[in-house]
Amino acid sequence: MKKLIKVIVWVIVVLGILLLAKNFIAKTAVSGVVKKLTGLTLNIDSLNVGVFKTAIDIKGLKLHNPAGFKDRLMMNMPRIYVDYDLGAFFKNKVHLEDIKINLEEFVVVKNEKGELNLNSLRVVQDKKQTKKEGTKKKESKLPDLKIDVLDLRIGKVIYKDYSKGAEPSIQEFNVNINEQYENINDPYVFTSLIIVKALMNTSIASLANFDLGPLKNAAGSSLGKAKKLAGDAAAKSVEAGKKIEKKLEGATKGIGSFFKSEEAK
Repeated sequence: MKKLIKVIVWVIVVLGILLLAKNFIAKTAVSGVVKKLTGLTLNIDSLNVGVFKTAIDIKGLKLHNPAGFKDRLMMNMPRIYVDYDLGAFFKNKVHLEDIKINLEEFVVVKNEKGELNLNSLRVVQDKKQTKKEGTKKKESKLPDLKIDVLDLRIGKVIYKDYSKGAEPSIQEFNVNINEQYENINDPYVFTSLIIVKALMNTSIASLANFDLGPLKNAAGSSLGKAKKLAGDAAAKSVEAGKKIEKKLEGATKGIGSFFKSEEAK
């Protein structure tokens, strides 16, 4: 019996190592995709890949401002859930069957030089270049992206203006967006949609002299196809997750008790 327990322990250890390696690879892949989409650096607190499911649970994703801005944070996303198509990755494509984004805080900053952090985003730079050149040839090559279902939550948008003095003028807008979108087939549509939805019901674009027009055009018809989600949907999801965790915890304790009793024999 002791030999069987040792074998089981070794199997668990090996699976744990494989899972950690899988998480590391996925974290690197996610960081690379976000870097290509935004052009900015990011930090992820934790990332877990499902063992038997093509699901990724990301916690604490923070997108950072480029050099030249006192505020390090641009976007704070406490949690992102992704259900992906594994086969698409082998074809160098990104196919997300379901993605849930919780954008808790979006910080728009104008620094002392009058530079706006939004202008550092790749989609903004590419759209400005496209408008200037009158062609799409200058747009960066972004990864092929297909999203079947996007659940987008945006909580608060903050505008900080350092251009008028030592202390910034700060304005906050609680936008409280909770919407669902389907069939997004372009990375420009995806990133433009998030920015436009965050800013369109605020006065930030006017205050910062930021032209939302090119991004609205990029988002296209997706803007008008939003489905409102129930306000308590996230709470129900969290509660369901807690129930599953309790069941798993109970099952784990039961298995542990079984092995202890067998070892005693």
